[in-house]
Amino acid sequence: MAVVYEKTKLLTDKPLHYCPGCTHGIIHRLVAEALDELGVQEKTIGIAPVGCAVFAYDYFNCDMMEAAHGRAPAVATGCKRVNPDNVVFTYQGDGDLASIGAAEITHAATRGENITVIFVNNAIYGMTGGQMAPTTLPGQVTTTSPYGRDPALCGYPIRVSEMLATLDGPAYIARVSVHDVKHIMEAKKAIRKAFEMQIAGKGFALVEVLSACPTNWGMTPQEALKWVEEKMIPYYPLGVKKEVE
Repeated sequence: MAVVYEKTKLLTDKPLHYCPGCTHGIIHRLVAEALDELGVQEKTIGIAPVGCAVFAYDYFNCDMMEAAHGRAPAVATGCKRVNPDNVVFTYQGDGDLASIGAAEITHAATRGENITVIFVNNAIYGMTGGQMAPTTLPGQVTTTSPYGRDPALCGYPIRVSEMLATLDGPAYIARVSVHDVKHIMEAKKAIRKAFEMQIAGKGFALVEVLSACPTNWGMTPQEALKWVEEKMIPYYPLGVKKEVE
């Protein structure tokens, strides 16, 4: 009998711990499918962050390591330099990457480290209770900005992809979203492309994924997906920000 569909071998059978409506699960699936399709399971090393995805090592069926908060790019750099034939990726949220890890990601990018970074941007600190993040939108209400983020007081959200795309080191920078089926398919292509760039030895690749956080946004899952489309994408435009030939 022909197999029409089967679960990717790069995901374990461990139940996900994420909140209902969280799109981390979708992103996990896309990363796993891309690695599976490329046939690199046996030589892949993933770096888990501190944040909502702290237990990522339970979900990906490949070698995994846990990094200190924000230090995943440094750990990935060490893994890749010692094992240049391995496929090394980090999976990081906006608090881990854009706040405490901002220096780490910037210098890994400018060095052109041949690693792949999956950057999940949900505009809030999810694990610790919904505080304002570096990516929180102007006017967005969080536990630490109860009247909405005031740029005059807190500054503006950081557009990580655009910032890193100005550097000479990166080979591929793209921003995608997983708020509907069409965009999920496009996100899959970008994630696979980021791994292909590493396998080809092109250098640093990052895919920023706009993601929903219904729990800390105080919305239903349906409302949260709509909020990504109507609020996040206008501030964080989708598309490829840099690609070297």
